[in-house]
Amino acid sequence: MGHLGDQIVSAARGWIGTPYMHQASTKGAGTDCLGLLRGVWREVLGAEPEAVPAYTQDWSEPQGDERLWRAAKAHLIAKPLGNPAPGDVLLFRMRAGGVAKHLGLQGQVPLTGGTPTFIHAYSGHAVVESPLSLPWQRRIVARFAFPEETV
Repeated sequence: MGHLGDQIVSAARGWIGTPYMHQASTKGAGTDCLGLLRGVWREVLGAEPEAVPAYTQDWSEPQGDERLWRAAKAHLIAKPLGNPAPGDVLLFRMRAGGVAKHLGLQGQVPLTGGTPTFIHAYSGHAVVESPLSLPWQRRIVARFAFPEETV
């Protein structure tokens, strides 16, 4: 499993500096958090499993619909929250009562001490590798692994 995780982290780090752009998924030109995940999927696994419908900045909020979580469960492998590995997909709930709609990819997972990291794109920033600090860790609602191969 480690090999695939390392490939995912390496691919995701290749996107660092790509400007944030809503609904985009083009390395170097623009991406959002879902676009980053989609781009890494294409680089590591090949064709995306499904077309992504257009979405607005506040998608799913009014209905409280966990669309992103459902899609993750359909295409990724659910993991226990407390079992981090490089390359894991992290799903965040950014505010209490809101839907989970921010994604990141686990970067380093230090064995002792040190802060874990995650790679993500978020509004107003480019793709960055950030410390997975306690405030971020508290927002994680699900953890997934990429499938070893696509069907």
